[in-house]
Amino acid sequence: MIEPQRTPAAGVLKVSAHSNPNSVAGALAGVLREKPTAELQAIGAGATNQAVKAIAIARSYLRASEIDLVCVPEFTDVEIDGNVRTAIRLLVQRLPLQLPDQTQ
Repeated sequence: MIEPQRTPAAGVLKVSAHSNPNSVAGALAGVLREKPTAELQAIGAGATNQAVKAIAIARSYLRASEIDLVCVPEFTDVEIDGNVRTAIRLLVQRLPLQLPDQTQ
C-alpha cells in the first residue's frame, strides 16, 4: 500500500472545541475546490469532534461539484507557548465522486 504524502498542506485549518463545524466545512470545501489536499489540526476531544463533523459536512457541500473526500488521521506534536502538545492531524484529500451504477 502506498502511504499518503506527509508534507504539510498549504494553510492548516486549526479547529477548536468552540469552532462552528459549518464554518470549518465551508473553509475546507473552499480549499479542496482549489487544491488536492487540506489539513485540519485539533487538540483535544472537543476540537477533534468538531473537525470530524466539519469533514462530514464538507462532503455534502462538495457533492454538487462531484468531489468526494478521504481522510487520514494521525498524531502530531505542536508547540504552544513553549509546551509540546499532542494534536490530531486530519489530512483530507479530494477524490472524484463515485456515483452508484444505474444500469442494473
